[in-house]
Amino acid sequence: MPKMSGFACLDALPEERVTDKISRKIASGERQMIVWWSMKAGAHAAAHKHANEQIAWMLKGKMEFRLGDERRTCGPGDVVVIPPGIEHEAFFPEDTEVIDVFSPPREDFLAGGTPAYMNFK
Repeated sequence: MPKMSGFACLDALPEERVTDKISRKIASGERQMIVWWSMKAGAHAAAHKHANEQIAWMLKGKMEFRLGDERRTCGPGDVVVIPPGIEHEAFFPEDTEVIDVFSPPREDFLAGGTPAYMNFK
């Protein structure tokens, strides 16, 4: 996925199937990245951390989220700000849509493929 500049349409961005329960669309500039996630019920992002600051914005569905030692159930309209280096984890008990913003962009996402914390059965 190349970094972008200028205009784009969400519908025109390629959808990447990450797992059988997770897909995403990515738009990235030089300093920020936005990811539109579609999570099917039962999806799980295992405990992980990264050097990128992340903001998650819930569009629909439900997410059981752990940020460090704190746990919350998030729903539409909720926002989670995840500082760099803080371990976090998410369970999706129902079909869910989430937007994540990363700064700087996740180079591993730009390279494609499945992140190790999502690659399990």
